[in-house]
Amino acid sequence: MPRGPASLLRRQLCLAAAACFAPAVPAQLVPAPGYEVVPRSADGIGKSFMGREIAGVMGWQGAAWLEREDRERQERSDLLLRELNLAPGLQVADIGAGTGYHARRIARLVAPGGTVHAVDVQPQMLEQLQARARREGIANIVPVLASERDSRLAPSSIDLALLVDVYHELEYPVEVMASVVRALRPGGRLVLVEYRGEDPKVPIKTLHKMSEAQVRREMAVHAVVYERTSDVLPWQHIVVFRRD
Repeated sequence: MPRGPASLLRRQLCLAAAACFAPAVPAQLVPAPGYEVVPRSADGIGKSFMGREIAGVMGWQGAAWLEREDRERQERSDLLLRELNLAPGLQVADIGAGTGYHARRIARLVAPGGTVHAVDVQPQMLEQLQARARREGIANIVPVLASERDSRLAPSSIDLALLVDVYHELEYPVEVMASVVRALRPGGRLVLVEYRGEDPKVPIKTLHKMSEAQVRREMAVHAVVYERTSDVLPWQHIVVFRRD
């Protein structure tokens, strides 16, 4: 049977992932499936994946924006948490956790017995997250310092991986998501929350939004199956996949 582009890219991904985690192979020799160099825009990094220029990462210096007073009104995290169907005992990974805005809320809902693995590439963000968690008396958040290519989560250790307004900023989305999917237990959920790229009324810069179609297209190269999309949030959609 002929293989489509997603199938071929998925095969490339498997080969690349195997190379990424073989210590004898230098990182610079690992193939980068699907990436292209493009003219750099004001908000991008000059690199694209599947026709989408990757957005620049917000530095830890802008952490206050993650805790802004009107964030709840704008994003309705209460509705997101309801959609996640959390329960005590779950192992949850908050990828790109930042200051822990979502991780701290999730931690309360998966206790007792559950843990939030707060993953971020910026140690300063994790320091702020830990300080906030201590002040709020939250003890079931484990900080995980990731690299730009690897979430550094243990294989088959996670029930739910959540990325809120993060995926579009991953410099190496193929490699990072391969590590995230590998960390999911069989049947584990992968949830991407992104500002709706289809809606011009959403007041967010273009590169920091993604359409549902683009999210699904990019996830098709990974070992996950699409489950559903929810548009219950004011500006974002919630796109849910499961590890197959």
